[in-house]
Amino acid sequence: MKTVVLDTDLVSFLFKGDTRGDWYKPYLEGSILVISFMTIAELDRWTLERNWGDTRKEKMEQHLKKFVFVPYDRQLCLKWAEACYSARRNGKPISTSDAWVAATALLFDLPLLTHNKNDYLGVDGLTLISETL
Repeated sequence: MKTVVLDTDLVSFLFKGDTRGDWYKPYLEGSILVISFMTIAELDRWTLERNWGDTRKEKMEQHLKKFVFVPYDRQLCLKWAEACYSARRNGKPISTSDAWVAATALLFDLPLLTHNKNDYLGVDGLTLISETL
Protein backbone atom coordinates (compact mmCIF):
# COMPACT_ATOMS: atom_id res chain seq x y z
CA MET A 1 0.00 0.00 0.00
CA LYS A 2 1.28 3.46 -0.90
CA THR A 3 1.56 6.26 1.60
CA VAL A 4 1.49 9.94 0.66
CA VAL A 5 1.47 13.26 2.49
CA LEU A 6 -1.20 15.74 1.42
CA ASP A 7 -0.71 19.48 1.42
CA THR A 8 -3.45 21.56 2.98
CA ASP A 9 -4.74 22.64 -0.42
CA LEU A 10 -5.59 19.05 -1.36
CA VAL A 11 -7.33 18.36 1.94
CA SER A 12 -9.39 21.48 1.27
CA PHE A 13 -10.16 20.46 -2.34
CA LEU A 14 -11.40 17.08 -1.17
CA PHE A 15 -13.52 18.62 1.57
CA LYS A 16 -15.16 21.13 -0.76
CA GLY A 17 -15.58 18.68 -3.63
CA ASP A 18 -13.39 20.93 -5.77
CA THR A 19 -12.78 19.22 -9.13
CA ARG A 20 -9.03 19.84 -8.81
CA GLY A 21 -9.06 17.14 -6.15
CA ASP A 22 -10.10 14.66 -8.86
CA TRP A 23 -6.76 15.18 -10.61
CA TYR A 24 -5.05 13.48 -7.67
CA LYS A 25 -7.33 10.44 -7.37
CA PRO A 26 -4.77 8.06 -8.91
CA TYR A 27 -2.40 8.93 -6.04
CA LEU A 28 -5.09 8.83 -3.36
CA GLU A 29 -6.97 5.63 -4.11
CA GLY A 30 -5.66 2.72 -2.09
CA SER A 31 -3.13 4.92 -0.30
CA ILE A 32 -2.58 5.80 3.32
CA LEU A 33 -3.19 9.55 3.46
CA VAL A 34 -1.00 11.48 5.88
CA ILE A 35 -1.35 15.09 7.00
CA SER A 36 0.75 17.33 9.18
CA PHE A 37 -0.46 18.88 12.41
CA MET A 38 0.06 22.16 10.54
CA THR A 39 -2.62 21.26 8.02
CA ILE A 40 -5.11 20.84 10.86
CA ALA A 41 -4.03 24.19 12.32
CA GLU A 42 -4.43 25.93 8.95
CA LEU A 43 -7.88 24.46 8.47
CA ASP A 44 -8.86 25.50 12.00
CA ARG A 45 -7.76 29.05 11.22
CA TRP A 46 -9.81 29.03 8.02
CA THR A 47 -12.94 28.02 9.95
CA LEU A 48 -12.45 31.05 12.18
CA GLU A 49 -11.62 33.47 9.37
CA ARG A 50 -14.64 32.37 7.38
CA ASN A 51 -16.92 32.24 10.43
CA TRP A 52 -18.03 28.65 9.87
CA GLY A 53 -21.03 27.37 11.78
CA ASP A 54 -21.03 24.30 14.00
CA THR A 55 -22.45 22.02 11.29
CA ARG A 56 -19.70 22.82 8.80
CA LYS A 57 -17.02 22.53 11.50
CA GLU A 58 -18.35 19.08 12.40
CA LYS A 59 -18.23 18.05 8.72
CA MET A 60 -14.57 19.09 8.67
CA GLU A 61 -13.90 17.03 11.82
CA GLN A 62 -15.41 14.00 10.09
CA HIS A 63 -13.39 14.72 6.94
CA LEU A 64 -10.14 14.85 8.93
CA LYS A 65 -10.76 11.32 10.23
CA LYS A 66 -9.86 10.04 6.74
CA PHE A 67 -6.22 11.01 7.32
CA VAL A 68 -3.35 9.85 9.48
CA PHE A 69 -2.33 12.84 11.56
CA VAL A 70 1.37 13.42 12.34
CA PRO A 71 1.98 15.49 15.48
CA TYR A 72 5.20 17.37 16.05
CA ASP A 73 8.13 15.80 17.87
CA ARG A 74 11.86 16.40 18.08
CA GLN A 75 12.64 14.58 14.82
CA LEU A 76 10.00 16.53 12.94
CA CYS A 77 11.46 19.76 14.32
CA LEU A 78 14.86 18.82 12.90
CA LYS A 79 13.32 18.09 9.49
CA TRP A 80 11.51 21.44 9.63
CA ALA A 81 14.84 23.19 10.22
CA GLU A 82 16.41 21.29 7.32
CA ALA A 83 13.52 22.20 5.01
CA CYS A 84 13.75 25.89 5.92
CA TYR A 85 17.51 25.95 5.64
CA SER A 86 17.73 24.16 2.29
CA ALA A 87 14.96 26.28 0.76
CA ARG A 88 16.66 29.50 1.86
CA ARG A 89 20.08 28.22 0.73
CA ASN A 90 18.56 27.38 -2.67
CA GLY A 91 17.15 30.89 -3.03
CA LYS A 92 13.53 29.80 -2.58
CA PRO A 93 12.52 30.52 1.02
CA ILE A 94 9.54 28.54 2.30
CA SER A 95 6.76 29.70 4.61
CA THR A 96 6.70 28.37 8.14
CA SER A 97 3.51 26.39 7.58
CA ASP A 98 4.68 24.89 4.28
CA ALA A 99 7.96 23.90 5.92
CA TRP A 100 6.04 21.83 8.51
CA VAL A 101 4.18 20.03 5.73
CA ALA A 102 7.45 19.44 3.86
CA ALA A 103 9.10 18.22 7.06
CA THR A 104 6.36 15.64 7.51
CA ALA A 105 7.05 14.21 4.05
CA LEU A 106 10.81 14.34 4.59
CA LEU A 107 10.65 12.66 7.99
CA PHE A 108 8.97 9.58 6.56
CA ASP A 109 10.55 9.82 3.09
CA LEU A 110 7.13 10.11 1.48
CA PRO A 111 5.98 12.02 -1.60
CA LEU A 112 4.08 15.24 -1.01
CA LEU A 113 0.95 15.83 -3.05
CA THR A 114 0.39 19.54 -3.57
CA HIS A 115 -1.31 21.82 -6.01
CA ASN A 116 1.17 24.54 -5.00
CA LYS A 117 4.44 22.94 -6.04
CA ASN A 118 6.24 26.28 -6.36
CA ASP A 119 5.94 26.69 -2.58
CA TYR A 120 8.23 23.68 -2.10
CA LEU A 121 10.74 23.81 -4.96
CA GLY A 122 13.68 24.89 -2.83
CA VAL A 123 13.48 22.00 -0.35
CA ASP A 124 16.22 19.44 -0.88
CA GLY A 125 15.23 15.78 -0.95
CA LEU A 126 11.49 16.41 -1.20
CA THR A 127 9.52 14.36 -3.73
CA LEU A 128 6.66 16.43 -5.12
CA ILE A 129 3.60 15.23 -6.98
CA SER A 130 1.59 18.02 -8.53
CA GLU A 131 -1.00 18.11 -11.27
CA THR A 132 -0.86 21.84 -11.92
CA LEU A 133 -1.26 23.03 -15.48
